[in-house]
Amino acid sequence: MKILWIDIDTLRADHLGCYGYLRNTSPNIDRVAGDGVRFEHCYVSDAPCLPSRAALHHGRFGIHTGAMNHCGAYADPYKEGPTRGFKNSAAYRKFVEVLQKGAGLYTGTVSSFAGRHSSWWFLAGFNDVYDCGRGGGELASEVTPRALEWLERNGSREDWFFHFNCWDPHRGYRTPREFGNPFQDAPIEAWITQELIDTQLQTYGTRSAILPRGRVGEPGPREVERIRNLDDYKIWIDGYDTGINYADQHVGGLFAKLDELGLYDETAIIISSDHGENQGELNVYGDHHTADLITSRVPMLVKWPGVKPRVDSAFHYQFDIAATVLELLEQEVPAKWDGESFKDALLAGADAGRECLVVSQAAWSCQRSVIWDDFILIRTYMDGLKDWPELMLFNWREDPHELQNLAGRMPGKVQEGLARLQQWLDAQMRTADVKEDPMLKIIDEGGPCHTRGRLPFFIEFFNSIGKPEIAKRMQEKYGRVWQYNERS
Repeated sequence: MKILWIDIDTLRADHLGCYGYLRNTSPNIDRVAGDGVRFEHCYVSDAPCLPSRAALHHGRFGIHTGAMNHCGAYADPYKEGPTRGFKNSAAYRKFVEVLQKGAGLYTGTVSSFAGRHSSWWFLAGFNDVYDCGRGGGELASEVTPRALEWLERNGSREDWFFHFNCWDPHRGYRTPREFGNPFQDAPIEAWITQELIDTQLQTYGTRSAILPRGRVGEPGPREVERIRNLDDYKIWIDGYDTGINYADQHVGGLFAKLDELGLYDETAIIISSDHGENQGELNVYGDHHTADLITSRVPMLVKWPGVKPRVDSAFHYQFDIAATVLELLEQEVPAKWDGESFKDALLAGADAGRECLVVSQAAWSCQRSVIWDDFILIRTYMDGLKDWPELMLFNWREDPHELQNLAGRMPGKVQEGLARLQQWLDAQMRTADVKEDPMLKIIDEGGPCHTRGRLPFFIEFFNSIGKPEIAKRMQEKYGRVWQYNERS
């Protein structure tokens, strides 16, 4: 079996044409959607970057791996402990290790993820590794040539797995100027309104409308200093969508190589991401701070030889896809994995997923959310310097951009969501190797990585722009209760 896994960082599903986006961002990605299965409801169990890929490659929730933050003790997975032999036991084997050692695939990756996050476990099982050394700041044009070389050298092998990773949609919006703006005359979505922006400008939040870049200074050519109106928003979202389109063109180059080698039809192609990207939802712009619908949901497209194209509408974790791939290759899913295969349903063209999902975030805020039926309940344990209530309830089907918090109007649904969340927590603790909740340890350690010590900056910023009332609110809330300044 030949497998190409395309991993586009920071790619939200609903900004792809195949997921119904109004802009033509992704013609090459859409080709795979037409040839394969499009998973409508695929979520990473843990966001953002490091926790997400840790969960996928270990096949386990962050509450089990311990890798939930971007710094501190809980940015690294727990040690296996006394069961570890000369090599890690098969029960803990990582995704690519099973592909290499079990299924006998020759494996390669073009990715800077391991170096960016000092997450060297990510390289387990890869025969060939290329890291351009720019820590995610590279363009697709810098990594695609290496990928094409790998396919040229190894495409004729009987069995291989190749992981291609590019970062172009990630904020910074650094698509080369000469690429232009393919969306200059394209409309924006109707859900973002001037009224919403005006409301957001009256409050605070890391990477909110009032400071979307998170710092003071000259914005890049595809960014703005502040999102004051719909014109500013259009510049901002054009930058994001252009990054998607730039990545898509390079994905098209990979497909052209497969076509040239006569391998497209026989190659399994999987396209996904490590997380989505809030673009105004919950007053977060161009970043991934939440355990909500937007950050946690990822595209998942699977073209697998012999599997008929369709849309799968069931709830899935991303590591369920990995478990399914293992079973499709006649490999056992490692005993310690939380990922559950649905191979038989996939081959039969039927939906078979989870009753509900629990997703987590602990690098920018500390949140857990439960998604079930038509609802998502978001519980915030530590808000990461954002003006959020502890509980938010949304009808994801009617309100996919999370504009109307229903928690006050639907207390019964809130209690149902809290009960589901507690049942999940109890179940995870029963099966955990380390009997602790990493999220609570992260809070005790100082909180989410990217907001530690940031309170003084925001107090100074809001005073400097003539909004002392916001600075005072933040000082009163965080200076006493969570002591961000002292825990920097």
